[in-house]
Amino acid sequence: MCGITGWVSFGRDLAREQPVLDAMTETMACRGPDARGTWTDRHAALGHRRLAVIDPAGGAQPMTVHTEFGDVALVYSGEVYNFVELRKELQGHGERFTTASDTEVVLRGYLRWGAALADRLNGMYAFAIWDAREQKLVMIRDRMGIKPLFYYPTPDGVLFGSEQKAILANSLAQRVVDADGLRETLSYAFTPGHAIWAGMQQVRPGTIVTVDADGVRERTYWRLESRPHTDNTEASVARVRELLDDIVHRQLVADVPRCLLLSGGLDSGTLTALAAAHLTGERVPTFAVDFMGQADNFTPDDLRDTPDTPFIHDVAEHVGSEHTDIVLDPKTLADPAVRRAALIARDVPMGVGDMDFSLYLLFKAIREKSTVALSGESADELFGGYKHMHIPAIQSARAFPWIAVSVGPFDKDATGLHPHLLAQLKLEEYRLDRYDSAVGEVERLDSESDFEYRMRVMIYLHLTRFMQSMLDRKDRMSMAVGLEVRVPFCDHRLVDYVYNAPWSLKTYDGREKSLLRGAVKEMLPASVAWRPKSPYPSTQDPYYSRELQHQGKELLARPVHELFELVDRDWLRAATERELSAMDRLTRLGLERALDLAVWLDTYHPELKLG
Repeated sequence: MCGITGWVSFGRDLAREQPVLDAMTETMACRGPDARGTWTDRHAALGHRRLAVIDPAGGAQPMTVHTEFGDVALVYSGEVYNFVELRKELQGHGERFTTASDTEVVLRGYLRWGAALADRLNGMYAFAIWDAREQKLVMIRDRMGIKPLFYYPTPDGVLFGSEQKAILANSLAQRVVDADGLRETLSYAFTPGHAIWAGMQQVRPGTIVTVDADGVRERTYWRLESRPHTDNTEASVARVRELLDDIVHRQLVADVPRCLLLSGGLDSGTLTALAAAHLTGERVPTFAVDFMGQADNFTPDDLRDTPDTPFIHDVAEHVGSEHTDIVLDPKTLADPAVRRAALIARDVPMGVGDMDFSLYLLFKAIREKSTVALSGESADELFGGYKHMHIPAIQSARAFPWIAVSVGPFDKDATGLHPHLLAQLKLEEYRLDRYDSAVGEVERLDSESDFEYRMRVMIYLHLTRFMQSMLDRKDRMSMAVGLEVRVPFCDHRLVDYVYNAPWSLKTYDGREKSLLRGAVKEMLPASVAWRPKSPYPSTQDPYYSRELQHQGKELLARPVHELFELVDRDWLRAATERELSAMDRLTRLGLERALDLAVWLDTYHPELKLG
């Protein structure tokens, strides 16, 4: 895991632009606390911040190979889990290695296979290669979009970086957010490739972007494809278990301390149990987030029926893990400095309030003991775990499921936004347009019933849209403190297989996530194997809500602020004066959004062009 950045210009000598390259590179010091490196050629400049995980003594970047016809230089972020097999294959072709790193495998793989290397990689990665032999830049992102990579075309080349802030550190990138940028921020459509900032784009998952003197070109090397599923229930369950065993085994490889994130649900419990089985002779470290007093004073709501802690402890005791609860107090959670740190990590105000802050603080505490963590992210999107996926009205709705649902952090409600802004943005039209475009991407099999096709669409939308927001959140909060988080359920082999299992098979026992439960239930305590889905926890402490109101009043005390072009001042005043007992979930989310927008405007100083 690392942070990468760079600049390609066919109209200037970038060897003279070292200070600018340094500034771009240093924006990602948190992503790579162990080392930094830069490399320049006449038309290319590459920067790298390193988090050393594989071969800490080797693998320094940018990594270069000198050829008769010019240098080939690489900056790389992520992990390739099949690098050992690829190294052996490349050695068979005569390639010689000077390090034990997966970075060198990627570089020498490119020398052997070119951009077709992408088809051979298993892992999470985002990398850029400057090939002086052909005077071109090649950027490649992993199939599921686990690792971020942004780029900004310029009149004579391109800027790129793991995060938007690296690009914005170059004066060629204008800090402009237009109407579509705000629509994307506020609509929760999660459009692939959208970067919020005008002129900036993301490399889409499973995509290769090539830049040369003729411009920018994209090629998709992988996408979700619809294929008949021919395995019966027993064979499907066995195949899921076989894949998970191999995936967890591969993703436990590291030359630094590793751990598991444990939430008390089926997904993280599965990974913890599998890791414990592979790490014979040692206790697997596990970590969980909790809030002071919440386990004893928990109140069920429309999202969560039970607190997580008892189930977390059931798994930890069952597998014998070395478990630590990270217990957060509401004062720390509400600290404006934590909000600012989380927002700077994300670059755009698309957060979910205290759920972002607690994740940031959890990762910060874990980083004191571990460098790598495995997380259960994306199992719900893949296996059909969300409650709203099983509601007939949402299954048939012409809307993204996570905003068709009446409850949840991504509700379509526009609470607190200025009426003039809402009239200008027309968010409902934008969502519908993005939804129809997304559905148009889904291939329907001839044999699929209307219902099975609808559920294929449901899974497709979650994997290609909603999951992207979850992966970005996890990456940004973890890398802000130099922690690498791996997501085994995003292995493309598992995704390919389970995506094509029909909904009737995904729910063969009458429950959600039947295929996953069937594959691993004997490894888990019954309380967790049969526990319904519970979302990531949120604090229920009234102190936190009072602090939101207090900070909202501080905003209102500022006579002039650009925030009030986006947020209705009268609404904010009423929200800060509301009795806590009358504060509903949407009011709290509206307060969170107002505070996030204010911090973003104060920190990034975007130019808003809404006309």
